[in-house]
Amino acid sequence: MLNFLKNISPTELIILAAILLLLFGSKFFISLARTAGESLKEVKKIKKNITETIDDTQSNKNKEEV
Repeated sequence: MLNFLKNISPTELIILAAILLLLFGSKFFISLARTAGESLKEVKKIKKNITETIDDTQSNKNKEEV
């Protein structure tokens, strides 16, 4: 989904951050970074829940086979 991020170098990220800072100001940039961090945290939480559910389902299926 976000494979294009692998092709962005740290220098490009710094330049992008500087442009956002100049265009929108520090309050917007801080808010954007905070929101992105919270979103990433939620995505990781959902991914963990899905993985645990799949593992539990497979574990229960294996127990039934035995």
